Order: sequence, then C-alpha cells, then structure tokens
Amino acid sequence: SMAAVRSLCGVLPNVFSNISNTGLKGKLVLQHGVRCMSSKADTFKASEVEIEFCKPEQLHPKPAVKDLVFGQTFTDHMLEVEWTESDGWGKPKISPFHNFSMHPAAKVLHYATELFEGLKSYRTCAGDIVLFRPEMNMARMVRTAGRASLPTFEGKELITLIKKLISIDQQWVPHAESSSLYVRPAIISHEEVLKVEQPRKALLFVILSPTGPYFSSGYNPVSLLADPNYVRAWPGGCGDAKMGSNYAPTLAIQKEAMKKGLSQVLWLYGPDHRVTEVGAMNIMIFIDKGNGERELVTPPLDGLILPGVTRASLLELARSWREFEVNERDITMAEVLQLSKEGRLLEMFGCGTAAVVCPVGEIHYEGQVIRIPTMDHERPVTTRLYDAITDIQYGRTPHPWAVNINSS
Repeated sequence: SMAAVRSLCGVLPNVFSNISNTGLKGKLVLQHGVRCMSSKADTFKASEVEIEFCKPEQLHPKPAVKDLVFGQTFTDHMLEVEWTESDGWGKPKISPFHNFSMHPAAKVLHYATELFEGLKSYRTCAGDIVLFRPEMNMARMVRTAGRASLPTFEGKELITLIKKLISIDQQWVPHAESSSLYVRPAIISHEEVLKVEQPRKALLFVILSPTGPYFSSGYNPVSLLADPNYVRAWPGGCGDAKMGSNYAPTLAIQKEAMKKGLSQVLWLYGPDHRVTEVGAMNIMIFIDKGNGERELVTPPLDGLILPGVTRASLLELARSWREFEVNERDITMAEVLQLSKEGRLLEMFGCGTAAVVCPVGEIHYEGQVIRIPTMDHERPVTTRLYDAITDIQYGRTPHPWAVNINSS
C-alpha cells in the first residue's frame, strides 16, 4: 500500500528522502536514492503493437519495377510510437499510411529536433525477404537520439516491429534485383512550443518505400567538386550522427557542383584538406603503395564522418579476402594529388545504403582535374565489393548479415 511504502522508506531518512507521488497510476518514486517502482516506459514493446489494417479501398496500386524512382512511392501501412517525458513510450501502432497533422510551433519545424535512419529490405533469389544488418542501424539510431536529446529505446524492439511492418506490406518488396524496399525510421519532436529546450514530446515512425536503383543513369563513375571553402562537419559537432541538420546545409554546395556539370561534392576538412565524405556517402580509395603492395583506405571514425553500415561491411569483406592492406586513416588532397601524379591512384568510390557502391571518375580541385581510372581495370575492386555485398543482400551468398523478417 502507499502507507506501507512510506513507512518502509521512512526508516532510512538519511538515505531516502522526499518521496513524491508521480501522479502516474499511484506509483511512487524516491527523489533521492532508488526508484521504488518504474514510473515510465524506457522502451516500447513490440509485443504490445496494435495493428489497424487498410480497408480494400485504402490499398494503393503497386507500380512496375521499371517505374520506381528512389524515395517517391510508399507502401500501404506505417508504424508510429508516441513518447512523452512524463509517461515514456506508448504502445506501438501500425496503421494505414497517412499524413501528419502538426502544430505550427512543433519543435521539429523550428529547431531541427529530429533524426532518421535508412536501411533496406530485399527479396532474395529464394523468395525470402531479408533486412541487411538492421542491428547496426538501430545502434546508430540510438546513439543519434542521445546526441539529439531525443528518447532512446531498445533497438531489438524496433527491429521486431519493422519486420512486422514489412511482413504486412511484403507484396511491396520488389521481385527484382537492383530493386529493394527502403526502410525509413525517424524520430521527431512535435511538442508545440517555441523554445529551445529539451523536448517533452516525440514521435517515432517508420515508413517504407519500394525503390529502383539510386542512380537512374546506371553504374557509371561520377565527377566530384572538392572545394575546401565548404565543410560538412567539424570536431565536436554531430557529423557522426544521422540527423537532417547535417544534410540540408550541403544542398547549396551540391547545386554549385551541378552548375559546373559535376555530380557530387567531395567534402574536405582542415588546413591540410583532409578527405571526409562524398555527397551523403562514405568514401574509399584503392591505391598502389609503390612497393608491390596495394591498400584500401577510408577516413577514420573520428567524429567527422558517419559510421556507415555499408562502410563497415565493405571493410570486413575486404579484410576477409587478405589480398591487400585495409586501413582507416587520414587521407589528404596532397596525398591524392601525389598518388595521381605517380599513377598509383587506382580506384575511388563512395558507399552507402542508398547507392551501395558508387565509382568516382574525376575530382575537380583548385583548378585541377584529377582523373581516377576506377572502372578501367579488368576487374575493379569497386565492382568486386559491390558484387560481394549485393550477393549477400539478394541471397546468392548465404550470410548472417541477411536477417530474415520471419526470424525471431
């Protein structure tokens, strides 16, 4: 009883003091000491999901695979979970896809109080539907939530809910290789207050989008603008977190690149013009060390770059081959220029969930054009890595990274 709890805590006045009723179903919390009873949900539970299926008239027609454009088509259902500071996480709900109604003062609209993730589901050659390393996306999402002052949760619970959502909309998973179902989890603060402070309300949601190839022009080398006057991230910032505020400021520079007839931006940092990322992807460079050995290099996880799931997977695959060195270290434009001058700059490519692997053909840097013969080799490492990872994703190579949506 309430009286019993007060009596028990009262015997330790020097340790436990100021018992207060939280107002939450009569639960009591010790202000100084330990919590007597859990006052709010620290995570949502997949087992508590409520499901509202689409009525026949709410179902949407499914476009042909050839007509799919990245990020423009959405499935019939979506997932939502509400959070409040007072109650914690509510019950998850899967319901027909719908628009949000939001107060004009919602924090996300003014202070970018949000984050997002991106992963894919694939239909394998055996007809199974799999997710690719979802636990890594969940770990990154939880880390980003902490950086963005948004609520954290148990990643395994969201993975289970995503599996359920995909299972319901499984007919939307394309029956074609090079196509997939893009999964977009996000958290926003929709609290209705114009004040820069910790959010007291948030919404986690997941939407699904069937997609064709990220680059409609095909698997062709792209050209990059490398302008040291612009930086994407800096030490102590949030360049290693996946939040929208990292992306919107890059679009104007992307536009400048396109005005010059170039495809993407090669992001540099610091007085030595360190290479960091390419567009919205991690970057890797394959070089001849000049001593008969070769090396695959990518910038280190020093806080400036996103810890990409594709990046980590390609590094693990390349190391498993034991054919060349694989290193995470700084790469400067001075080194890139020297390698190019000596004919030792062999390949360069971006990598990420959306594009998987994207070869680079040119870098435009301070009036110079650096040409990279990425796709001129008989069997480029770029292509081999692309084939290795997509073989896993589409089930041609059995691998624990491919997680069946029907698995527990």
